[in-house]
Amino acid sequence: MLEDMAQPSAPATGVSPRLTTEHETLLQRCGLLDRSDRGKLALTGSGAAEFLNGQVTNDVLSLSPGEGCYAAFLTHKGKMLGDLRILATESELLLDTERVALQPLFDMIRRFKIGYDVELHKRTLERGLISLIGPTARAVIAAAIEVAPGSADADGSGLPEPSEHSHLTAQIAGAKALLISTAAPEGMDVLCDSSDTERVIEALLSAGAERVEQDAVEVVRVEAGTPRYGTDLDDSVIPEEAGLNERAVSFTKGCYVGQETVARLHYKGKPNRHLRGLRLSAPLDPGAELRLDGRLVGHLTSSVISPTRGPIGLALLRKEAGPTASLSVAEETATAEVVGLPF
Repeated sequence: MLEDMAQPSAPATGVSPRLTTEHETLLQRCGLLDRSDRGKLALTGSGAAEFLNGQVTNDVLSLSPGEGCYAAFLTHKGKMLGDLRILATESELLLDTERVALQPLFDMIRRFKIGYDVELHKRTLERGLISLIGPTARAVIAAAIEVAPGSADADGSGLPEPSEHSHLTAQIAGAKALLISTAAPEGMDVLCDSSDTERVIEALLSAGAERVEQDAVEVVRVEAGTPRYGTDLDDSVIPEEAGLNERAVSFTKGCYVGQETVARLHYKGKPNRHLRGLRLSAPLDPGAELRLDGRLVGHLTSSVISPTRGPIGLALLRKEAGPTASLSVAEETATAEVVGLPF
């Protein structure tokens, strides 16, 4: 995917040299972003997996230590209250989510865990989370981890499998760290105690990572067509509308909140909306109304200026606004061409 994304079209105007450089770093090398502000919780107790399995869309009971999954938690009508990553360790289930979804997730767990052997622990301020994004991320981690005599060499062995959510513990700069494979090709996250975050970051930078800012990561996210809760997704969205079923939903596990709507749409219906990419004729603010032949078909959700693609965005559009459709933008002279994802 990164190789495809790296193919330039015409250079975009109005893009800062810093953003252009960081975009190149993310596509060709390894960018580092501190994401410690993401919401983080942990569940312990013998009933933790059974409880969570009945609340989220993916299969938690099947996870073994060192594995994980991506999931959503829903209203009873199948609408998304948030999404989260779930990691199974020997002693607990680790959860992380967008900060905007942290309180709803906390409230859901606290409300429905009654009757289960489950303890809920806050981890947002106690744990740092560092993302490495780019094709050399695993090489950076391999160079940074401390290898004991007689163990695997730091040449890529001793790292978690590249499959998403695989994870294991290691030492970086004398600190205990959880290494997590991510959806980005060869991407890695590092979870550590918050008091160790800065020295772990310095060790990763010394091993070849390069600092990037959030806006550059957002450009790469939009280019990849990955929706973000709180930006592209909210409590009006059913997972299938955003193309999340394959990654976030199990259709073989037991019941969970919102399952009836999700299953009915999957087996018997067709979503009225789809997540689409947009090539914009000019930069636009999120929230802009998108119209097809005068009819409102959606609103712009993500909007960025790619150094190689120019203004692009994401939107949940009604099904009639399929790829190649040309949309007008209300109260703007700009237009938007609908494209498939990823860009």
